[in-house]
Amino acid sequence: MTQALYRKWRPQSWEEVIAQEHVIQTLKNAVANDRVAHAFLFAGPRGTGKTTTARILAKAVNCLEPDLSKRPCNTCDHCQALTSGRFMDLIEIDAASNTSVDDVRDLREKINFSPSQGRFKVYIIDEVHMLSNAAFNALLKTLEEPPPHAIFILATTEIHKIPATVLSRCQRHEFRRIPMHDLVTYLQEKSRVEKIVVDEPVFTEIARQATGSFRDAVSLLDQLTSSTEHITLDLAQKVLGTATNLRVIEVIDALLAKDAQTGLALINAALDSGVDARQFSRQVVTYLRNVLLFKMDNKTQVEAGEMLKATLDKHAAQLSMPELLKAITAFNEATTQERFTWHPGLALELAFTNYLVEPETTPLADQKTDEHIRVPLSAPVPSVAKSEVRKEKAKPASPPVQAVTTTDAEKPVEKDKVEAVEQATPKSQEPPEQEDAETAPESKFAPAQPKGDISFGDIQKAWMRIKTLVKQHNPRTEGLLNTSKLAGIKGNVLILAFSSNILKEMMEKEGNLTLTMDILEEVLGQPILIECIVSTHEENVIPDDLEIDQDGMVSTATRDLGGRISRAKEEK
Repeated sequence: MTQALYRKWRPQSWEEVIAQEHVIQTLKNAVANDRVAHAFLFAGPRGTGKTTTARILAKAVNCLEPDLSKRPCNTCDHCQALTSGRFMDLIEIDAASNTSVDDVRDLREKINFSPSQGRFKVYIIDEVHMLSNAAFNALLKTLEEPPPHAIFILATTEIHKIPATVLSRCQRHEFRRIPMHDLVTYLQEKSRVEKIVVDEPVFTEIARQATGSFRDAVSLLDQLTSSTEHITLDLAQKVLGTATNLRVIEVIDALLAKDAQTGLALINAALDSGVDARQFSRQVVTYLRNVLLFKMDNKTQVEAGEMLKATLDKHAAQLSMPELLKAITAFNEATTQERFTWHPGLALELAFTNYLVEPETTPLADQKTDEHIRVPLSAPVPSVAKSEVRKEKAKPASPPVQAVTTTDAEKPVEKDKVEAVEQATPKSQEPPEQEDAETAPESKFAPAQPKGDISFGDIQKAWMRIKTLVKQHNPRTEGLLNTSKLAGIKGNVLILAFSSNILKEMMEKEGNLTLTMDILEEVLGQPILIECIVSTHEENVIPDDLEIDQDGMVSTATRDLGGRISRAKEEK
């Protein structure tokens, strides 16, 4: 059976690994100085050389070459055994298939055995992020202090899933995507060695589709070589499902001309010719990205011919920055939404159409103001407490007030209308200097304000509902309320008693009082302030003049059983 090109061309030495010099140089120095770590973590996108580098490192630490700087030599018995897959001390584990804690326990039992051939036993765990939490925990101690003859090399494409306890025990190396020009150069050199006849533009097309993955690029070339002996650009575009640059440019021209008929016809013609819809979306996004780079004076980052650069320059001049960003966003969404639509070209057509649709904007002067309350300029602006702002939407809407406009002021105003306005205006507002409970003065009890219809019994009946609503906004505040007791009400101030000063202070910070007062006002329909006190067994800090519910236990004890409140003390 013919061997796949990406396996046949797999690098066997440090020099053959491309575009990862920052990793290779570090590992070469570690081998040359005999300072190889006991655990490594290789992270990066797919096809960037993580497993290949791990095998080269395993080959280097077991190489028989006396000169450490020349390892791996690829000529000794150990190097040749590793290259051919016969080296018994290289153990590769697929974490995706061995995710359980039992698999790690089996590894821990076998790791203590000495190497059978080389100097080190090397464990390569690929896709290590697939291990379960229990498996990671079982691996921790062994990973931190393995036997002197064992080396761990972990490889992953999703490093954010690796626990911090594992990251701290490994020497971490980040692999980067391979630049397109490096991929093109590598494919050209290997094609000449293999005597594969490929037109030069094909290499650029393959590298663009590979998106920085060495394995993807070689696999695409391998796919094309199986089609014919001479690979042309036209053949490559048909096999890969891509469109020509001319077709992409035609779609962009229709976009600029706002010609929906021509643009949609071009998209459907491309799809009918065999172009893959998602690939076409990616090509449009790539082209628009190049236009953006031209517009931002970053032309050196664009790899294109002179004719294409001239077209990019022209489009960059025609498109404004908001229009360009809108087009990129629309077609970029098409690349991800295409798989969720039943019609293959629907996402592309929507992207094209959405760009042409202008956002609907209604001038402020055209909006109807009859639905809003109009306040005369001379009317004073009522002061609203901070705690009331967030709950304004929850209050029932006030009836519209017919205000006196500047044009109406010239006319006589009837007495009845003036009285209606005065009745609709609230008689009392909170004073402007009213602050949140968190920033209130230090006095224990606020001055008594005119009491409304809210009694202590009303608060007791609604208390469970109040706590339920508080829990929906902040469960922590509701937990603090559960540790308190309703002590009484004085004027419009509700007294909450806590068993310790710590609980009292926790309730008085982080907006807990503000949230509770907002819910009280929402449920009871009247602003209620809250004062927190500490109630202990040694002393009773409830004021003597505190209003006590006449139907409650305290009232019964003082009225019928001869009990009394012995002392009240303010908390300093």
